[in-house]
Amino acid sequence: MRVTRRDFMRLSAGATAGLFIGSELGWPAPAAAVPLAVGLSDPALQPKFVNHVANALDPSFGFRGNNDKYRIDIGPGVQYTGLLGPDGTPVPTRVFGYGQSGSYTWPSRTIEAQSGRPIEVTWRNKLIGPGGYLPHLLPVDTSLHWAYSLEGYEHYTIENVGIPVVTHLHGGHTDSPYDGNPEYFFSPGWRVRGPRWVDKKYIYHNDQPAGNLWFHDHALGITRLNVYAGMAGFYFIRDEFDTGKADNPLGLPAFPYEVAYAIQDRMFKADGDLFYPAFPGDPFYDDFITGEGAELPPDQFPGGGPTALAEFFGDHMVVNGTIWPKQDVEPRSYRMHLLNGTDSRFMVLRFRVAASPTATTLDGAGAPVPFWVIGSDQGLASAATQVDTLVVEPGGRYDTVFDFTQVPPGSRVIMENIGGDSPFDGEFGAALEADDLFPDRQTDRIMAFDVNQPLDASVPDAFDPAAIAGPAPITGPVTNTRRVALFEGTDEYGRLQPLLGTAEPVIDAAGNEVNGAIAWHSPTTENPGLDTTEIWEIYNATGDAHPIHLHLVAFEIMGRQEFTADLIEQPVLQHNGTEGVGFRLESIVLGDPVPRDFNYVENAPKDMVTALPEQVTRIKVTFDKPGRYVWHCHILSHEDHEMMRVLHVGPGA
Repeated sequence: MRVTRRDFMRLSAGATAGLFIGSELGWPAPAAAVPLAVGLSDPALQPKFVNHVANALDPSFGFRGNNDKYRIDIGPGVQYTGLLGPDGTPVPTRVFGYGQSGSYTWPSRTIEAQSGRPIEVTWRNKLIGPGGYLPHLLPVDTSLHWAYSLEGYEHYTIENVGIPVVTHLHGGHTDSPYDGNPEYFFSPGWRVRGPRWVDKKYIYHNDQPAGNLWFHDHALGITRLNVYAGMAGFYFIRDEFDTGKADNPLGLPAFPYEVAYAIQDRMFKADGDLFYPAFPGDPFYDDFITGEGAELPPDQFPGGGPTALAEFFGDHMVVNGTIWPKQDVEPRSYRMHLLNGTDSRFMVLRFRVAASPTATTLDGAGAPVPFWVIGSDQGLASAATQVDTLVVEPGGRYDTVFDFTQVPPGSRVIMENIGGDSPFDGEFGAALEADDLFPDRQTDRIMAFDVNQPLDASVPDAFDPAAIAGPAPITGPVTNTRRVALFEGTDEYGRLQPLLGTAEPVIDAAGNEVNGAIAWHSPTTENPGLDTTEIWEIYNATGDAHPIHLHLVAFEIMGRQEFTADLIEQPVLQHNGTEGVGFRLESIVLGDPVPRDFNYVENAPKDMVTALPEQVTRIKVTFDKPGRYVWHCHILSHEDHEMMRVLHVGPGA
């Protein structure tokens, strides 16, 4: 097999162990920067820090329930993001969002729930227009393993039954029937129901401590498109310590000094519509199709598409549905919940004082200002950590406190992103420019905070980092060490196909011995016993970092260790019976432990972990509910093209 930029390890003749070959890794050189396509919005011409950001924790932005019962619809909406058309006037963006009473927003309105108090949600698919079922806003690649390619569903199309959806509560300690995993999808009016569909009403027991969860679509094979169209929102659980109220016992800032920001990246057409690449001439097509030697049959891909591409990086930064917004703040501490809701982008965040109160770039900005990280995905940290740089993986949430008394009154503070517009390999900072995809990078800044409001002295500013003390470590006896692995192979057309698999021979649910890369539809290999605690060793045999998410659980990140191995090519069965190319690991040799990197704050209950290349990442996790769940890479383009596997707890896999 030819060597491409994605090949990671190769068998070294005469060697006793495989070698990592670094010269073939990484994104193309700067000459491969993506030119601005005709008809697209130019991010350099869009306003920066003009429009005010909405706070997803504003009480007026919450969903309304009736006796802890909610009816939430998925439907079409029109939203103004701050984007300007070629003539300088605001242009609307069509979205698919969650809402009530026919009002659909991007992001969704927020759900706030109480720990230990169940709620019931009926999610209704209302993607129907006056003329019938709505077409998707984005190009759908039906060659993928997706909802309507499953056995018995092949005669369904979006045209004849509508767009399939299913909502996953990300971070929820949820019973299997209500987890929202990909085969539980349903079409408008529940006319078509996925093979695992159970009920219209979802029960969320909220039997977990306070935490920053979120919900988003998870339909098989089109998750990336449905989320990109707008199907995502915050879900907060409160408890007796983290109450969300001004008199909370931890002294945490409360509304209006507690804010929640969903950070995403997008590309737009000049008329305001969302743009998603899938055809020849589109950004990234040459990198992932032509450049990888893929061959797309014209009868299946007329005109060369639409085709899924392995990753997506937008050139416009969006916070709570507004491009490059701002917030006016008082000189006090603000609690900021930060969600990385992007498809593929690892963000590396810093806060810097701009050169002037009206600056829109980081030219002349001051040194990074320190802030506190007090929690992550599913709750408060064991202790607060002060940092000036924070890596935020796709799907990850971080609970932070920034003290604006550190900066001069009248200052503008810019939230900076020093993560590149390219796959993340764990490096950032000085090498950033060599990895930029866009010739006029605007994604180095996200939003601004203008310290221009008078201090309301009637509200105490009492945040004390010493008060942060999250849940105790997992103490159950470890019953198994499970060795799984991340691979990058190719599908039947030669397209890059990220895959999960095992790092050792195992017996799958069908009684077969398997080893190495496996596609989503193959029999289950991750089948922990109910109420058992396992250590998962995640071997990353690719050239990029992957954000790994396990449904159902919160886990501890134990550490990382270098490894080398031989990478042996083998076939991978595709969903349609054809074969692609995958790999397995042999002769694994463990190396040195990796010292803790303080830019990754991981001392909190996590459901996301960054698995870095050339490393084995260890997590400790207890499985305490039975049934069918999934684990996957949270690069949405990866999970849609097979980097996802069933996780079945207890018997019946």
